Amino acid sequence: MSAFAGLRVLDFCSHFPGAMAAMHLADFGAEVIKVDPVPEELGRAEPGWLAWNRGKRRLALDLADPAGLAAAKPLIAGADVAIFDHAPGALAPLGLDGETLTAAHPRLIHAWAPPYGETGAPSGLPPSHLLLTALTSLSLRQPSWAGSPVHLVTPQAYQGQANCLAAAIGAALHERARSGRGQGVTVTGLMGAAQVAAATVATGLPPPPMWLSPRGGAPNYRLYQCADGKFFFFGALFPNLYLRALDAIGLLPDLLSHPEIDGDLDAALVQPGAFVTLSLLERLFLTRPRAEWLEILRAADIPSGPTGTRAAWFGGPTVAANQMRVQLAHPELGPVQMPGVSLQLLGTPAAAPRLSQPMTLDAIAPPLAPPTAAPRAVADAPPLAGVRILDLGNVIAAPYAGAILASFGAEVIKIEAPGGDPFRYAPAFLSYNRGKRGIVLDLKRPEDRAALLAMVAQADVVLDNYRLGVRERLGIAYHDLRAVNPRIITLSISGYGDDADRALWPAFDPLLQAESGLQQAQGGEGDEPVMHNIPVNDVASGALCAFAVTAALHARERTGEGQEIRTSLAATSVMAQIGALTTWPGAPPPPAGERDCLGERALERFYQCRDGWIAIACFDAAHHAALSQAMELPPQAAAQALAAPRHGPLADAIAAALAPLARDEALARLAAAGAPAAPAIAGPDAFTDPYLVQNRVFETYDHPVAGRVSGSAGFARFRRSAAPDWRPSPALGQHTDEVLREFGVER
Repeated sequence: MSAFAGLRVLDFCSHFPGAMAAMHLADFGAEVIKVDPVPEELGRAEPGWLAWNRGKRRLALDLADPAGLAAAKPLIAGADVAIFDHAPGALAPLGLDGETLTAAHPRLIHAWAPPYGETGAPSGLPPSHLLLTALTSLSLRQPSWAGSPVHLVTPQAYQGQANCLAAAIGAALHERARSGRGQGVTVTGLMGAAQVAAATVATGLPPPPMWLSPRGGAPNYRLYQCADGKFFFFGALFPNLYLRALDAIGLLPDLLSHPEIDGDLDAALVQPGAFVTLSLLERLFLTRPRAEWLEILRAADIPSGPTGTRAAWFGGPTVAANQMRVQLAHPELGPVQMPGVSLQLLGTPAAAPRLSQPMTLDAIAPPLAPPTAAPRAVADAPPLAGVRILDLGNVIAAPYAGAILASFGAEVIKIEAPGGDPFRYAPAFLSYNRGKRGIVLDLKRPEDRAALLAMVAQADVVLDNYRLGVRERLGIAYHDLRAVNPRIITLSISGYGDDADRALWPAFDPLLQAESGLQQAQGGEGDEPVMHNIPVNDVASGALCAFAVTAALHARERTGEGQEIRTSLAATSVMAQIGALTTWPGAPPPPAGERDCLGERALERFYQCRDGWIAIACFDAAHHAALSQAMELPPQAAAQALAAPRHGPLADAIAAALAPLARDEALARLAAAGAPAAPAIAGPDAFTDPYLVQNRVFETYDHPVAGRVSGSAGFARFRRSAAPDWRPSPALGQHTDEVLREFGVER
């Protein structure tokens, strides 16, 4: 039986994030009813619609019609979860806001995913990933050749919102099992963007030894072109890898003898030595074809991988080995291929994917009676209060899952080897490990392994992202941990999952960006690939794994048993492109980028003003008319304008009209006319931007090592549960003695 079997979820969403969050619940057995104004498959031509609405039944009810609204309210009364994505102020007049519905139905989880924020003028803009990335600085955080904002052709901020919403719903359901009460849960589009960016500024840390480039930020961690014109990603991120890589490719003597380096490998990673290193590497990699370099690097166990296309990756052996490609028969479209389920809950596995089906009101069975058992804990504690998590992860994916769960109230203990997490040098480490206490254990020592097992006996969850086989060698595989605690939940993230040929390969996020086609899709078919500044697969894995843990906790309430959870960066690389990879014969091609991509069409792209950039997003004839009025554009039919390409006469006319205007003047004109637009916020400005401050997207706090730190304020808001004490990330071994005493462990 799947983890959420027996739950009824109503999906009232019109857009990607809320619908995808509901898809995650359906994937794990929830009965999800999608409520649409009409029974047709609305938005079927949009890439991914069939995927993020799979496993659901579609019910035609128009909430704008009094009869439809009246019919919906009894359904809500019998539901466990109701998900909405309306703009602020739109639900209350219908009586569908969280305060009203949870007061009327005390066990209901009311989940709200507004497109932007909860308040402020930009929150009323029509949903647009372009506008969202502009408002949250994601578009200007992505490096470009010309210094322009970049339109991301995969909706990464939407992914963050969807995954965090699913995790937050799971946490609220866990809290309901304790308290017997539901509550309102909000995950805004602004929160989703903050989750994927993990933007962090610390006054007490030196800036990282990297610079901005579409190929990557440092000579040891970037894209390189080879003699045959093909690109690959060179992932020698840590000093030991870099030293071994330089030796393997024969560059070490020349590099160390260079006057700017003078035998100091550290000098090769910071300016001006980094530019020397980069130049030497670029020239060297251009001397041989890509296949030869990859063979040399893999023989030395250096993370590296070729750039490829989405189609090749989705049709290839790694995706097949991980069962991440499914084919379903559509009665009109024929065979539909889409990504599978990226999370393996071995005790309560996912339901088999199926296409959505229409239904009628009389086909809805009466809801199950709620449990009569008395609540086991006092209400209003943080949703995951009392859940103990041991985090053995390094770098990003597993640690970030722990930080998200800590933000929901779990007690998370980061366990590091004596040398520490090798990612500690990065400011983003502060975000990926916030909310935890930290201890040091050397699991190669029998006494420290015994200490870990003693902690496992009192814990709920263990996280790791070890390479395949490491858990077994250390004696901490799932069966070892279950022997001391049958209720333990373990979650392990590998690089390539169940692909036997690659199981032992090292993996970093940009390697999966490269092979999965993500980098080539952003760069466009006719240009070179682009490395995403966002570690797309890592941050998505973190949020998806947080959801998986809440699902397993929910299942444990029913079964009394823990279980093993597995996933991989390879699996996430497919889920992170779910819209682009859902296809059928004759399906429209997915969006593709280009060099410094400004947008997908003339009426949804970035434009430069005299003193900055703005994003415009027009979706209908009224928007086009408003834009034409504000910018005094030549007359043109709305349908023709809405389909106009990103480069062409219309785009040129808009660019010419905006170029002499100050950014604020242009935005004021557009707002007065009713044309949707937003400023492109620069990265550092996001922490003080009035709109983001108003919506509490970021916060500033004191860190004992890093000084004043600005970073995300959280990934969800729970309307009844108290906010947790989301402490700063720990120093190496900061809480070792304290934590071991609490667990009664002596070494």
